[in-house]
Amino acid sequence: MRGGNGKLKLRIRQDIPLYIMILPGFLYFIIFKYIPMGGLIIAFQNYDPFEGFLHSPWVGLDNFHQLFAEQDFMKLLSNTLVLSSINLFLFFPAPIVFTLLLNEIRVRWFGRLVQTVTYMPHFVSWVVVVGMMVIFFSTQDGMFNNYLENHGMKRVELLTDPVYFRWVYLLQNIWKETGWSAIIFIAALASVDPSLYEAAVMDGASRWRQMLHVSLPALKSTIVVLFILRLGHVMDIGFEHIFLMQNSLNLGVSDVFDTFVYRIGIQSAEFSYSTAVGLFKSLVGLILIIVFNALSKKIGEEGVY
Repeated sequence: MRGGNGKLKLRIRQDIPLYIMILPGFLYFIIFKYIPMGGLIIAFQNYDPFEGFLHSPWVGLDNFHQLFAEQDFMKLLSNTLVLSSINLFLFFPAPIVFTLLLNEIRVRWFGRLVQTVTYMPHFVSWVVVVGMMVIFFSTQDGMFNNYLENHGMKRVELLTDPVYFRWVYLLQNIWKETGWSAIIFIAALASVDPSLYEAAVMDGASRWRQMLHVSLPALKSTIVVLFILRLGHVMDIGFEHIFLMQNSLNLGVSDVFDTFVYRIGIQSAEFSYSTAVGLFKSLVGLILIIVFNALSKKIGEEGVY
């Protein structure tokens, strides 16, 4: 027993640099993710900041009943699910396709240049991205609409017409995040044994066949894991992007739970109610992760856990 403890202490001493390296990330999750979870108790209270957690009156599930009875609940749910479906089935494949195409570039310096250029937009703030859209596509004085009018064509209400909102949202996501999201897929392809491609060439496989039967299968496990993790955010569209694009004319398709929480939690100071909405979103994501993780194991994949 003592020998085992001695070996454990020796390994701990040897791994001290690794522990120091992970310490910032560990503290981040403890301070900003786990400790705040204690505040979820106010979802079951009529929270009063002056009374605090301990003395605010307990209301049980009343805040959740209020949410499900909310007049706009179905609109919020449908808008959130539609935008989540766009992210899952239209945006999520974009980095995969980009990775497969990038892997086919045989000129190394050009491939690295393309990768660098495409992941740089990730570091541009959504404020800047939406601001650029306003400058170019504003109905009144946008450069694009001024060009159309000067050439005798009708102005396009790209930022105010609800018909265009979801497609503009998708295209902005693709432009900004495809290159960055592809990094993990590029790393997965880098681990593929080159002899597999050589064997495929010997068997007469074209570049298209190599992509389908070597590159894509190598990404399968990564795709499954990332898809399951993305399901955990199915109710979490992202406040900043939606809020910046939202206006009174497209509110019918752009109002989601994130913007609703902002209105009732920040603007109306209904802290308990907004916490209940946030908890509802998190529970839906947790259930989806558990269900699809179990399904992934049934089809032979490792899953998230």
